[in-house]
Amino acid sequence: MSQKKTPPMGGKMPERKIDKDTLRRIFVYLKDYRGQMILIGVCILINAVAGAASSLFLQRLIDNYIVPLLGMSEPVFTGLIRALFTIGSIYLLGVIAAFFYNRTTVTIAQGTLKKIRDEMFSRMQWLPVSFFDRHTHGEIMSLYTNDTDTLRQLIAQAMPQMLSSVMSLAAVFVSMLSLSIPLTLMVVVLVAVIMSRVAGLVGRIGGYFMEQQRTLADLNGYVEEMVNGQKVIMVFNHEAVSEKEMAKKNLAWRDAAANANGYATSIMPMMNAVGYFVYVAVAVVGGYMAIAGAPNVALTGFHAMTVGMIASFLTLTRNFVNPISQLSNQFNSIVAALAGASRIFAFMDEQPEVDNGYVTLVNARIREDGTIEESKEATGHWAWRHPHQAGGDVTYTELKGAITMDHVDFGYVPEKTVLHDITLYANPGQKIAFVGATGAGKTTITNLINRFYDIDDGKVRYDGININKIRKADLRRSLGIVLQDVNLFTGTVMENIRYGKPDATDEECIEAAKLANADGFIRMLPEGYQTVLKGDGSGLSQGQRQLISIARAAVSDPPVMILDEATSSIDTRTEALVQNGMDRLMQGRTVFVIAHRLSTVRNSDVIMVLDHGSIIERGTHDKLIEEKGVYYQLYTGAFELE
Repeated sequence: MSQKKTPPMGGKMPERKIDKDTLRRIFVYLKDYRGQMILIGVCILINAVAGAASSLFLQRLIDNYIVPLLGMSEPVFTGLIRALFTIGSIYLLGVIAAFFYNRTTVTIAQGTLKKIRDEMFSRMQWLPVSFFDRHTHGEIMSLYTNDTDTLRQLIAQAMPQMLSSVMSLAAVFVSMLSLSIPLTLMVVVLVAVIMSRVAGLVGRIGGYFMEQQRTLADLNGYVEEMVNGQKVIMVFNHEAVSEKEMAKKNLAWRDAAANANGYATSIMPMMNAVGYFVYVAVAVVGGYMAIAGAPNVALTGFHAMTVGMIASFLTLTRNFVNPISQLSNQFNSIVAALAGASRIFAFMDEQPEVDNGYVTLVNARIREDGTIEESKEATGHWAWRHPHQAGGDVTYTELKGAITMDHVDFGYVPEKTVLHDITLYANPGQKIAFVGATGAGKTTITNLINRFYDIDDGKVRYDGININKIRKADLRRSLGIVLQDVNLFTGTVMENIRYGKPDATDEECIEAAKLANADGFIRMLPEGYQTVLKGDGSGLSQGQRQLISIARAAVSDPPVMILDEATSSIDTRTEALVQNGMDRLMQGRTVFVIAHRLSTVRNSDVIMVLDHGSIIERGTHDKLIEEKGVYYQLYTGAFELE
């Protein structure tokens, strides 16, 4: 997202015209509503014609019915009443048409927004982790709320009103020509001269609306971040600093919004002034033509200027200027909506996570002779399915959980390498522990195993298969992860545990909870496993939330487990309970453990000490203690992890 500063009111901002590509993409979504849109067009046309016809009928009403009655000693109102009924019917037809197209446009707008939000969310599921590293949650949420709301205004209000204004303008223009060509030309010239001065201002407004949307997204992102960290703010007495930063971002949004809406709202008063000026000019010239008996030419021929004709033309003049004013106003709404739409489409155009894997994970059955066959039913055994090779058959590799990294280098950005020449071997059933200061690269290694990021150099193999060849969904299905930061979802405890295996039975979920030593406290909740959790499980302690997270990983029954400081948020007493469950959970699985508490990694098969992205020591607990290196100093407290 750009970081342009909003210029002060009256400052220069690059002009922004209507983004035709963005508008074209919006119309693609509207293709599903062709029938309704044709109906809307017909209703708008009826409404426009009804408005122009009612103004034209005013001439007949005055000249043919009202003026003759003024000279009668015994006036007969039958014709006047019939004429009033006729003009009332015309107005009613226009009102019904307007009601119909307004209701229909709202339906189209909501249906279109639903489709766009669905596509946005679907695309978001496939974006790489790096995208969410670069954008705040509030910034992304602003796309779903503020930017889509501008689209709603575009589809439901701005576009139909602009179409209505264009049709009304055309109908009124033809009606004016049918009354007086000279007066019509005078109106057109006056309006054109004034509008040429206004056009430059209208062209600049789009840039301000773009800046308004950007600063609003920035503001939302900051507010969302502060809400999540409110406790930390209070603990460290950071309220004043937070308020200052909030005021700064709010000021940027205020200036951008003031520029955008200030210029936009100034258009309407200017156009009203134009209307009054033209109205007076027509009244003066038309009155002079009527008094002087000047010839008047119209599409219908030569006619003398009458009082009814002047009254009708004055009404049409107002109806001619109003659509132009509305067009100017709706132009601003369209530019604002396109500013939001361009951000939405930029989000939807983000490149999804690349997956060139072709090796898949399947249920397998092991025959007595050791060969593997694929099974449609769950067997408790899994295998990697290699597709047909040139001239060969489908082959299978039993899923055992052997992970190797061979001389791996990696950097989140090309110019900075954070892992240097990482080599490790994790045999099936082994427990590998990573120890090191914050930023040493422990979590980065596990992110590479998951393929949240792709390595720069070297090889990562899973059961002897290069993980680049394994389809990501299947790779991640074979891995169970318990993170330090627990994310629980709105729903029952049972549903949160079942998140790890959507088709798990209640009994399997309960067994997983028992394995993680979570069953005891869950049964003490008001509704037990059916207790509804809200707000990321805010009613539970940090330890209880972590236990549910561990149960969620356990129910998936993966061959490889990654425990990223899973017990760091649990108190010592709870840790003892969890550790017992964790040991059972890790039984027979390949396990990668990241831990600050070295007591949790003593029984690891291999402990690796990392420093600045390199492995500086490796071995069992006893071996590393004997060597009296960095691990020994950490374990004995000679110095601590940062």
